[in-house]
Amino acid sequence: MSTPYPFTALVGQDDLRLALLLNAVSPAVGGVLVRGEKGTAKSTAVRALSALLPEVAVVPGCRFSCDPAAPDPGCPDGPHEAGGGAERPARVVELPVGASEDRLVGALDIERALAEGVKAFEPGLLAAAHRGVLYVDEVNLLHDHLVDLLLDAAAMGASYVEREGVSVRHAARFLLVGTMNPEEGELRPQLLDRFGLTVEVTASRETDERVEVVRRRLAYDADPAAFTARWAADEQGVRERIAAARRLLPEVRLGDGALRQIAATCAAFEVDGMRADIVMARTATALAAWAGRTVVLAEDVRTAALLALPHRRRRNPFDAPGLDEDKLDETLERERGADENDSDGGDGDDDPDPDGPGGGRPPQDGPDGGPDGGPESGPESGPEGEAADGPAPEAAGQDSPDVEQPAEQPPAAGAAAGERPAVGAADPFKARHFDVPGLGEGAAGRRSRARTAHGRTTGARRPHGPLTKLHLAATVQAAAPHQRARGRSGRGLVIRRDDLRQAVREGREGNLVLFVVDASGSMAARQRMSAVKGAVLSLLLDAYQRRDKVGLVTFRGTGADLALPPTSSVDAGAARLEKLPTGGRTPLAAGLLKAREVLRVERLRDASRRPLLVVVTDGRATGGPEPVALAGRAARLLAAEGTAAVVVDCESGPVRLGLAGALARELAGVAVTLDELRADTVSALVKDVRRAA
Repeated sequence: MSTPYPFTALVGQDDLRLALLLNAVSPAVGGVLVRGEKGTAKSTAVRALSALLPEVAVVPGCRFSCDPAAPDPGCPDGPHEAGGGAERPARVVELPVGASEDRLVGALDIERALAEGVKAFEPGLLAAAHRGVLYVDEVNLLHDHLVDLLLDAAAMGASYVEREGVSVRHAARFLLVGTMNPEEGELRPQLLDRFGLTVEVTASRETDERVEVVRRRLAYDADPAAFTARWAADEQGVRERIAAARRLLPEVRLGDGALRQIAATCAAFEVDGMRADIVMARTATALAAWAGRTVVLAEDVRTAALLALPHRRRRNPFDAPGLDEDKLDETLERERGADENDSDGGDGDDDPDPDGPGGGRPPQDGPDGGPDGGPESGPESGPEGEAADGPAPEAAGQDSPDVEQPAEQPPAAGAAAGERPAVGAADPFKARHFDVPGLGEGAAGRRSRARTAHGRTTGARRPHGPLTKLHLAATVQAAAPHQRARGRSGRGLVIRRDDLRQAVREGREGNLVLFVVDASGSMAARQRMSAVKGAVLSLLLDAYQRRDKVGLVTFRGTGADLALPPTSSVDAGAARLEKLPTGGRTPLAAGLLKAREVLRVERLRDASRRPLLVVVTDGRATGGPEPVALAGRAARLLAAEGTAAVVVDCESGPVRLGLAGALARELAGVAVTLDELRADTVSALVKDVRRAA
């Protein structure tokens, strides 16, 4: 077994360490979500926490870690008598992103259950994590059905396995810790809210601190045992401090003044529900215990808000997480002043800490003593280009009399000829739903029909490999004709392995939604481009909700660019879209051919994920010899490969040429206008692209 990196040897990352330590003091806080770029010691810190957790008393031989002082009456290994027990180290159980449902909740031997009536149950990771830590690395990439199981277990404190009349239940109370890189996609809101605290981590920009990180890591890699021994005294000191804080925790008093500050803060930041208030109260109490105090101070409430609220304020995946600290201080000060005016001296809960807030921080170890290491990552400032660019060399009016003419503006220094600066997107809306025709077998999601492990049962087949989902009726039907030959004498059926039938189920899959956006001069009128970006933003939001991968190809001037390679991070797509400049000619064929190349590469990487092509254009094609004919040939190539396509027609004005509709026919896809893209303004619209063949 490898020696974990010492927790106290971590350099900086004070917010991350504090959040983990508070959960070690009070598991009721509800876990930690660690967000940050790769290579910032997220996983190292979580794994190092296991050495600091107090030992757990368990019933000897119980696979479900029952507490000998209060054993679970429904334990599958029970019943247990109270008393006795043995102690073992607390566990940090890791849930792999690609784990199966059986690995998470456990597996029943269905054949023995049917034929012998025996509950042969093999516990899963939820049982192993009971009274410990369940750690999910890259939690944002976890499959939806596993997320649902985690939510159920976290809410009920128990795991239920129900299959074909056989039921098993066991306790599953664990500290949920997840790490993620936001560039790879965001979490579902339901799971996001289940994490009590969240911290943002980034690599330090201080040279001395980075040097110390490298020095310690090299020393650890050279001799893990010797390096760990150097930090043994510091580890023991933190371990004892956690134990002392746990003993002090029941004595900590959360006064009415602190409670009012918590409630006022949650109301001021408009967080949904009451879970934030409860988590803040528990966090503030744990902070006081960690600092060795029995009274919660205003500083505890402030720190609790910075840890518990940022991830609960996001309304959609394009909102940057974070908290306005000036607004927070103003809210706390206003509530403290109101409390002082309403009370006759009060109970002193809200008096400032005379020793400062340092008592609530984890100890500084070694020579680093550096900065916090975990500042919030704000959004990039400003759109691309400060000044407006000149008009495109192509006279848009030569394409069609209805083309909107953008206002003349002075050219920006260093801008490309004909390029106009990026404009902001219009407000997103609920978009009409499109799906890919046929029946896929891709990653679980919410867009297109697919054969999945979850969903409605549509048939039965002989199992290939281990049986996972029994089709009971088909199994009985297969066994019934052979009962006399098998010598059946009692009421029960005689079941053989050959009789077992696997249920075939149909659910939904996520797709690759590849956007091909026209950024040429004919699209450059500010009002039109703003509406176009708003439409694409709406489709990106829809892709996020349906668990799709997204990519972005843009074309303008003389060619096409892959602005965003296929990714699960739709907010990255939104950021690239926001900075998209416009201007120049319309190389439509280049855009379609670039999309075809991107889809070809993605088929090699992930053959089961089917694509949906969304072309956003007014249909014009200019530049080079025979641009219209070239665009038509490129579209027919995509259609011949079976690529499902939607063309969003951005043409406007009293005279319409219908070029986008013609492109949709070449693609064997659907054409919709910007107005028709809105789900709330259209009735009886067809919901998938196969009707347009």
